[in-house]
Amino acid sequence: MDLHLIWFILVGVLLAGYAILDGFDLGVGALHLFAKGDQERRLMINSIGPVWDGNEVWLVTGGGALFAAFPDVYATLASGFYLAVFLLIFALIFRAVAIEFRSKQASAVWRQSWDVAFSVASILSAFLFGVVIGNLIWGIPLGADKEFQGTFFGLLHPYALLTGVMVLSVCMMHGAIYVVMKTQGELHDKARGWVKNCIIFFMIMYVLLTMVTMLYVPKMVEHLKAYPILFLIPVVKLLVIANIPREIYHKRDFLAFLSSSVAIVLFMFLFGAGIFPNMVLSNPLPENSLTIYNASSSIKTLQTMFTIALIGMPVVLAYTISIYWIFRGKVKLDNHSY
Repeated sequence: MDLHLIWFILVGVLLAGYAILDGFDLGVGALHLFAKGDQERRLMINSIGPVWDGNEVWLVTGGGALFAAFPDVYATLASGFYLAVFLLIFALIFRAVAIEFRSKQASAVWRQSWDVAFSVASILSAFLFGVVIGNLIWGIPLGADKEFQGTFFGLLHPYALLTGVMVLSVCMMHGAIYVVMKTQGELHDKARGWVKNCIIFFMIMYVLLTMVTMLYVPKMVEHLKAYPILFLIPVVKLLVIANIPREIYHKRDFLAFLSSSVAIVLFMFLFGAGIFPNMVLSNPLPENSLTIYNASSSIKTLQTMFTIALIGMPVVLAYTISIYWIFRGKVKLDNHSY
């Protein structure tokens, strides 16, 4: 049993779970200012109100798993992406504060200010996640000591920025579908228009990023060439994406959301398959790359953590399912709402 591979998959599963769950949170935030009036914006916030903080548990567990299983990767990313990570954490914190503080006063100026803060923080968070992914695909300069040799602004190259916009487009589409699924009345009808526009935005960015990746980062398809069976994954992904507008047209909102979630999982799978066995690619010196083998903890640690994961992951999954079951149905405002 290759524990290195197993932990690579487990970290990927946790981060994919976060991408699905907090992805629509960030998308709702990115679309927040398109809602007009205090009533619509409260409905937007309360659609994610009971679940947004629980969704971020998946990021915490994913980061904890990365720290335990691949400490060198965690250390390199935390130091190399220091300013980006600090900015991301600041955005996530400010976003949470905006949700909690927005309705504390009835002042229109107060609420408008927090609405802008909530939306900007959500957009920035989604974009920065994409920038990190773009740099992991493109590669970053690493020394023989596994230390980052570049600068913050060196991380903001065109491919990373393009990936950031691509991730933002996915979140906006995912979030728009969630709003349609959770609301009713005028906001529900308005959100259907958002879905159509977000799908167009997403498709443009998806095609553009795919073309650029094929031209400038051909290593991302090496495993697909070596194992032709893997070509089924992008084919299924295209079918799933094509199914989203179909389900929206037939007003099967949950199936559209499910299709969007599956598309995100397949994106994460292709990302993992493309960089494997690397976790942090060194560019321009590939021999300095951090892989699942040279950057992992000891076998004993991996074995112990695997036992803990077998106990802990079902608990996290059960908690998530129970929360979504309890707060199922359309969102309604009451005295306890944000």
